[in-house]
This record gives sequence, structure tokens and C-alpha cells, in this order.
Amino acid sequence: MTQSEPVTPYALMGGEPAILSLVDRFYFYMDTLPEAREVRAIHQADLSSAKSKLFKFLSGWLGGPDLFVQAFGHPRLRQRHFPFQVTEQGRDQWILCMNKALYDVAMPDELRKNIKQALQDLATHMINTN
Repeated sequence: MTQSEPVTPYALMGGEPAILSLVDRFYFYMDTLPEAREVRAIHQADLSSAKSKLFKFLSGWLGGPDLFVQAFGHPRLRQRHFPFQVTEQGRDQWILCMNKALYDVAMPDELRKNIKQALQDLATHMINTN
């Protein structure tokens, strides 16, 4: 990395290996925590496609290669989630899994705090039920 390149969350976390690890841990928790039943139920039995899409999204969202945009175009996350019923409970379960996964990946505490808040806000925006 040259001095002129900005330091991104992606770089601070450890780049691609760290994002892959985060995604693996996230889906591990979603797949195994009884408290994540609702959010797990809206996913396909085979999580490989979801893992790939989340990895690609997080890569660009955290300041790394914009893999999701390259593969699928603009994320339009809310629109892409319309086919699924996203409830407050589902959001909370998603956040539970992501927060646990964030503690499984080494990163500065302040960065973890900022990512947790940003993902909480993003997940809240995905709610599409009353």
C-alpha cells in the first residue's frame, strides 16, 4: 500500500482473508444458533450463494474491491430484499450473528464498534414489514 492510498476498514481488518472469515463465521452462527431460526429460514438450504454475495458486498462496502457491483451492478439492498419478509426480529437475529462474527475477526475495537453501528443501521433499513 502506498502512502497516498487511504486506509480503509477492509485494509484494517486484513483484506480478503478477514472478510472471508467474517462471512464464514456469520453463516456458521446463522446456521447453528437457535436464536437465528427466523433469519436462517429465509435463506436457501445451501448457503454458498448467500456467502458469495455477502463477501462480495462487504468487500466493496468496507473499501476493498467492489466485487458485488462488478458482478451484479448497484447493490440496491432494500430492493433486493423486497422478496423476503424482513422483520425487526429477523433484523435482530441477523445482527446477533454478525456481531458474534465481528468478534471472531481481529480488528481494532473502534473499527469493530463503527462497523457494528453501520451494519445495525443498514439492517434496520432492510425491514419491510410493520
